[in-house]
Amino acid sequence: MKTILLISPYLKEPHRWMVSSYKLAELWQRLGDHVIVVCMGSSTKVEKVSDTLTVHYKKDIFIPDPFNFGISFGFSRYVKKIIKQESPDHIIINKVLFWTSWSIIPLRLAGYKVIVLTDALVGMTWWPRGFIAKIVMGVGGWTMGWITLLLAERVVFFHPQSPKLLSFLRISKKAIVIPTGIDETLYSSNKKDNEKIIITYVGRLESVKGVDDFLSAAVPLKADFPIIEIQVVGWYKDNHPLVTKYQRSVKFTGLRDDIPDILSKTDIFVLPSYSEGLSNALMEAMSSSSACIASDVGGNSFLLQNGVSGLLFSAGDIEALKSHIRRLIDDPSKRISLGQLARQRIEKEFSWNVIGKKYKSLLET
Repeated sequence: MKTILLISPYLKEPHRWMVSSYKLAELWQRLGDHVIVVCMGSSTKVEKVSDTLTVHYKKDIFIPDPFNFGISFGFSRYVKKIIKQESPDHIIINKVLFWTSWSIIPLRLAGYKVIVLTDALVGMTWWPRGFIAKIVMGVGGWTMGWITLLLAERVVFFHPQSPKLLSFLRISKKAIVIPTGIDETLYSSNKKDNEKIIITYVGRLESVKGVDDFLSAAVPLKADFPIIEIQVVGWYKDNHPLVTKYQRSVKFTGLRDDIPDILSKTDIFVLPSYSEGLSNALMEAMSSSSACIASDVGGNSFLLQNGVSGLLFSAGDIEALKSHIRRLIDDPSKRISLGQLARQRIEKEFSWNVIGKKYKSLLET
């Protein structure tokens, strides 16, 4: 049994859920490894989740949407102390432009080799909504983000990046693509019969997620299609303006732990993000044989083959999104076909049986 130390911004706090870290920790445990996660949180504490998973939290100061950035003073010292105690076989940092990522500098100076994982290049190819936030993250991406990539022993991307960009960043030779993948066996591919056509968004209600565009596109369709039911599943802050505006016509569920059941009843799934990495919610919907519509950003086009296993649209194009939703409401056979082919794509390319072998090979070299 090898010990993997995973440095992550967060793990499983309601409004700061780092799904990729949570999933990879679970996958590596299934592969027979012992996982130690070091991350930020609302308080400093140690949680022994199981014999193979321990989580060390370091208290942070959180700056909310549109920045969604935590600051934890003394985090690097905290990490180095745990490394000396545990002597891990591998040190892995998830994400490139977070406070936690910058611990790579003292770690490399101390002689440790570090693997960096990321689903997006924040400030380079991934952008928040908001002018000031874009400037701040652009500066950060091309300074600290780039330094993090240069110092890494290997860089693992969750979806393909531009070869020209990788060459410009001088990381082409050490960059590989390994998705986080998903355990598709947890999701039913058999759709439950509904009296209504259920259209679902799953994720946080934050500006970069484009939930406002989804609701602007979907809610007016209820006038023509009384049979549809629109639901938004995910954490939101109190008195959120979208909830106030749409609560009479949209079901806001809040944070839920029964996502597989919700998606088993979902006919159409929408992911309208302005920036995205490799979306776990989209993989969950595909595993559930839901017909998926997603903005053509980040890893969405890597997951969905446009017109075959899903439909893509340009982020922010509300009319195109509305047209896709209308088409799938009108065409049950297309909904079923897209859903079935989405599930098949997950089983072939993104299942944990496939992804586990790739990570095992990476960590053995």
